[in-house]
Amino acid sequence: MGANVKKKEFVEEFDLLSDPGLVREFAYIDGKWCAAKNGMTMGVYNPASGQQIATVSSLSATESEAAVDAASRAFPEWSSLLPQERASLISEWGRLMMAYENDLAVIMTLEQGKPLSEARGEIGYGASFAEFFSEEAKRADIIGVTSHLPNAEIEVWLEPIGVAALVTPWNFPIAMITRKAAAALAVGCTVVVHPSKETPLSALALAELAHRAGIPPGVFNVVIGEPAEIVGTWTKDRRVRALSFTGSTEIGRLLYEQCAPTIKRLSLELGGHAPFIVFADADIPKAVDEAIKAKFATSGQDCLGANRFFIERPVYDEFCAEFIRKTKNLVVDNGITDPDIGPLMNDAAIAKQKSHVENAVTGGAKLACGGKVLTDLGPLFYEPTVLVDVPTDALIMHEETFGPVAAITPFDNEKDVVATANDTEYGLMAYLHTKDPSRIYRMSRALEFGMVGVNRTKITGAPIPFGGMKQSGLGREGSRHGIEAFSNIKYICRDWA
Repeated sequence: MGANVKKKEFVEEFDLLSDPGLVREFAYIDGKWCAAKNGMTMGVYNPASGQQIATVSSLSATESEAAVDAASRAFPEWSSLLPQERASLISEWGRLMMAYENDLAVIMTLEQGKPLSEARGEIGYGASFAEFFSEEAKRADIIGVTSHLPNAEIEVWLEPIGVAALVTPWNFPIAMITRKAAAALAVGCTVVVHPSKETPLSALALAELAHRAGIPPGVFNVVIGEPAEIVGTWTKDRRVRALSFTGSTEIGRLLYEQCAPTIKRLSLELGGHAPFIVFADADIPKAVDEAIKAKFATSGQDCLGANRFFIERPVYDEFCAEFIRKTKNLVVDNGITDPDIGPLMNDAAIAKQKSHVENAVTGGAKLACGGKVLTDLGPLFYEPTVLVDVPTDALIMHEETFGPVAAITPFDNEKDVVATANDTEYGLMAYLHTKDPSRIYRMSRALEFGMVGVNRTKITGAPIPFGGMKQSGLGREGSRHGIEAFSNIKYICRDWA
């Protein structure tokens, strides 16, 4: 254990913060800031500039296990608090997030790259889960059930499952933590959090605010380091009763296997490959506006991002022309200047954009705009790109691109577009634009996706059950259902005799 030191020499933009104390470089375990016992560290880099902005401790399995020790010790007292006491602490945590909205947004933009206004939006989104689940904490009621047995009284109790491990990605480094943690804390679980090693500063800032909110030691722990070592320790530990993960389907499958020997409760929010379907009767200008949002938010690095655009042939040319025009007008720059598009996260993301564009064009697609790295800005800036007349066998029609490349192709009838849209292992999100009420109902039923946005793009929020079908995951986050991943149902049958 030791003092936490902010290395100001790394980045001048941290001078934009009203409270530099939010920048932490040690893990947070049992209410203390914890350095790696072996002295290992790792750099945190701004994807816009490539500049190192911080050095954080890189913890080992030893500290990972210590976090579970702390969470296990804290669980009995935390779970026995009155629900309104837990609610008050979670609510204060959310209030502090909003009080430091701008500081948190700057930290996020510096380490993740997203435009500053999007980062601010994420802070509000993240804080909304603290507010929502602070209220849900008071509603985990005992349910009376009419007895089917003579001389018996039946009750069903909802109880916290125990220690929960939360593993979160780099694209939404605050909201993905709060959506999981607020639900777990509300029902009475204690948590160990492992953020992406690309974006640890946002998670550590949340830990600082949890500390200021008065959340007791051991209840909320953040462990930074190499994921295989940190999370691998948790998947083997019998005391960790639940694991919630947001990330790729590939890693989700691996965690599924690793958790099998200890039969953990799993919540998996995995990859997406969203279709965006526009029928000829749709409001085309609105559909184009919504398509731009669905494709280019978070620079395209969003599991809800539209990846495949299917446009009914009578309005295909009109839609493409307007979509291309608007795409060309998007501003790309360093996220701190608040552009439309910021940098991608890493070299692998750039490589995927190049691969998908090259493959599509080779297969007969037309490159309508974009298609190159904006080297004047830096190696991780990819030009917003539109591919038209994309063949259905192109890689981009079967793989998640996770970047600012839109693939557009025409369709001729409802039956065919449903079959093509559903022809994927993913089933997270689908977008539909039509004015026909009957078609809205038919399509909403037929599309094999956990969420369907009809004539709009923004559908997320704390009250909704977020999650997918097929290999896009297990369970739901947010809403009342978000507590289910972290709770057990106990049945009590009492004899009256």
